[in-house]
Amino acid sequence: MLLAVFLSIAAFAQTVTITGNVKTSTSQEAVPAVSVTIKGTGSGTFTDDKGNFTLTTSQKPPFTLIFSSIGFESQEVVVNNASDVINVSFVPSTQLGTEVVVSASRVPERILESPVSIERVNSASIRVAPAASYYDIVGNLKGVDLTTSSLTFKTPSTRGFNGSGNTRFNQVIDGMDNQAPGLNFSVGTIVGLNELDVDNMELLPGASSALYGPGGMNGTLLINSKSPFRYTGLSFQVKEGIMHTDKRYRDDAGAYHNWAIRWAQKVSDKFAYKITGEFIQAKDWVGADYRNYARLGTNGRVIPGTRQTDPNYDGVNVYGDETTTDLMKNVLIPISKQAPFLAPYIYSLDTNKAIPVSRTGYTEREIVDPNTVNFKLSGALHYKITENLEAVFAGYFGTGNTVYTGSERYSLRDLKIAQYKLELNHKNWFIRSYTTQENAGQSYNATVTTRLFNEAWKPSTSWYSQYGQTYVANLLSGMANLDAHNAARAVADQGRPVAGSTQFNQIFDRIRSIPIVKGGGLFVDKTDLYNTEGQYNLTHATGKVADILVGGNYKTYVLNSEGTLFADSSGNIKIREFGAYIQASRRLFGDVLKLTFSGRYDKNENFKGRLTPRATAVLQVAKNNNLRFSYQSAYRFPSTQQQWINLAVGSNVRLIGGNKDFITHFGFDKNPVFSTTTGQVYTINAVKPEAVTSFEMGYKGLLAEGKVMVDAYGYFGQYQDFLARTLIMQSTTGNPADVVNPATRRIFSIPVNLADKVKTYGYGMSIDYRFYKGYVFSVNGSSDNLQDVPEDYVAFFNAPKYRANLTLANGSLGKDKRYGFVATYKWQDSFLSEGDFATGDVPAIHTLDAQVSYKLPKSKSIVKLGANNLLNQYYFNAVGNSIVGGLYYISFGYNMY
Repeated sequence: MLLAVFLSIAAFAQTVTITGNVKTSTSQEAVPAVSVTIKGTGSGTFTDDKGNFTLTTSQKPPFTLIFSSIGFESQEVVVNNASDVINVSFVPSTQLGTEVVVSASRVPERILESPVSIERVNSASIRVAPAASYYDIVGNLKGVDLTTSSLTFKTPSTRGFNGSGNTRFNQVIDGMDNQAPGLNFSVGTIVGLNELDVDNMELLPGASSALYGPGGMNGTLLINSKSPFRYTGLSFQVKEGIMHTDKRYRDDAGAYHNWAIRWAQKVSDKFAYKITGEFIQAKDWVGADYRNYARLGTNGRVIPGTRQTDPNYDGVNVYGDETTTDLMKNVLIPISKQAPFLAPYIYSLDTNKAIPVSRTGYTEREIVDPNTVNFKLSGALHYKITENLEAVFAGYFGTGNTVYTGSERYSLRDLKIAQYKLELNHKNWFIRSYTTQENAGQSYNATVTTRLFNEAWKPSTSWYSQYGQTYVANLLSGMANLDAHNAARAVADQGRPVAGSTQFNQIFDRIRSIPIVKGGGLFVDKTDLYNTEGQYNLTHATGKVADILVGGNYKTYVLNSEGTLFADSSGNIKIREFGAYIQASRRLFGDVLKLTFSGRYDKNENFKGRLTPRATAVLQVAKNNNLRFSYQSAYRFPSTQQQWINLAVGSNVRLIGGNKDFITHFGFDKNPVFSTTTGQVYTINAVKPEAVTSFEMGYKGLLAEGKVMVDAYGYFGQYQDFLARTLIMQSTTGNPADVVNPATRRIFSIPVNLADKVKTYGYGMSIDYRFYKGYVFSVNGSSDNLQDVPEDYVAFFNAPKYRANLTLANGSLGKDKRYGFVATYKWQDSFLSEGDFATGDVPAIHTLDAQVSYKLPKSKSIVKLGANNLLNQYYFNAVGNSIVGGLYYISFGYNMY
């Protein structure tokens, strides 16, 4: 025991403690979260919220400390004596392009030297952005489209294929795939980080499967949180705002509430923790597209007509009117047989001509709860086992109400998603295990629920009988045809429950609470995901030859929808995947040229394994000016829905997956199916993974002594086995000839691989200019194009040909440099929006976001007055999605910088 005490005293005696403070050279304000490291070692610490730091080390002076932080020039200070107090005057950086990124190669590198296109948003940019949600900032990046299903459900994408939920785009939060496993895509920020805890976001446009696995065909977004060792103390932010100011789509203007909090504490040099929370509540944007829609399965088009001018009206955001019948064939002719005295007149109406009539529907604002809520809670424990090894246990939970557009509009009520992870991070390797637990709560299909509501109130047999008898009587009395229809509808709709009434709510709530498989509108989704992955950087052993990185993962999906979404009514369905990757890079000719080669192999138990190679080159043409060249490949296995979905939707079609079991389940092997387009016998082939190869050339460099940064790229991509959907039909009688009769056939939407190669190409450019007294001007523009898609297939490309963003900002105005402002203008071209729910034209979009702010240095607080869509120019970016107006807010943030 005495020996142990002696050794401990001896070890303590051998350590030295260095203290100091860091302030800005311009305003003498304390600078928190500055990295302080001993040059040539891994030892280091961070400044606290007052700019102070304490560093204990076994290394004896003299040694050099390196001070670094985003937005400041890195500085080195020589420590000659441990008793010296180190005071650093930190100089703000005037040069652009100094940031370091990790995602492009999975190792740190300057953004100027990234081998592929990359966009980065740091915490300082998030802090001053006018966007009410940090997630919206992604939509202003070069080449990015952001699809808005509702206030809290937004989906980013790059290089086309936008939609409400994108299975070709990966979102990774703190190293975890952030997808809802039953849907195979991320649900925006419903679960994950709040604004106060976001350290940075990195976006990789285009193919990224070689390092990040299946799904990253059109980009990967990585969102990283703040370390509790580096960012400590209490921070909170309160945003209060208003929406629907002109009451165009809601009866009253609605309040917007967004409250966030973060508490982090560094208990010791070894242990730190953090807790974060956020609450958002508002009256949501609403789908209010009342254009008439002609449906054919999951295909269709917008056509002229309203409820008053078209008896078969089917509004895009009107639900329940999808139920339709041929009044002549199914009502009037039977009436003529029951009432022979009417037969002569009915047969004089041309019985060979169909009279389609739809039931009366309800608008989205009448059936979907306008109250959108999102509550997020997260926490993490960090423990440094050694100087180079850190253990992290973290949990993320999100719940709330939102609206999503898929094959139908879905009201997601009490949706819950939780993610939990345990990881070990070493300076050379990491290993991580995590799980995602999803529960759809009381979510329901708005279309199905409303159709069933109509049936529960008055069955279609009764409704159409009343309609038909009244229609004939009206014609006999001399009414014009259209007037006869409208008067007949008024009679059939007598007693129809008024939306929001007690009778309406009782019927509607009962139906939406019954699972789809049991005759209701509720869909159950309790799907889980489990993943274990690891990576090892071998550079310390192989660096003389090449920098080598290896890694791999094993993933399992457990589908559980109880038959409401997937074909899993008899039990859960498991899908297993595994993958491995290797990357080697080397610098040549005195760092003038850097070559990188990587490859990844992945295997899904339902498909053959796939290899995705990547090769990149970065050529330095001058200091801080680089050309980049890349060949990348990516692929995705058919999503969980494309494999196993089994869902009847409101357009009188059944969406099914591509698993071979469906062939026998629906008797496709015995009762032939036919193309709805050609009418010919259709041969169903096994669905294969989709792949893309992409070639890109780009330039990124600094001009005008680092005050101007230019980034440009051009790409060409080619898809093979492109995954799309097509419609087939099958006779319900077993007689193939009956497939021509709508009453004796059923329609399926099935996933298919296109035999032809589909091509994409595009380009983009951005210029950032830091000029007079802290003003920054940024402009970017981009274009994406698709070609060679067969006419009878729906590609869901959904991208404007051109888009642009302009930003002007200054964060240091006034005598004390406390005032700031940011204004961002966004424009995108009109385009054809294709979706399972609806297809149609999306008009061009023009929006202006802006904010003015004032800093309170003593408390590091910011008061901000801002607006999204300042001019209240309503827009939608997919047919059937919510129509978005202006959101105006004022916020106060404490301990923000």
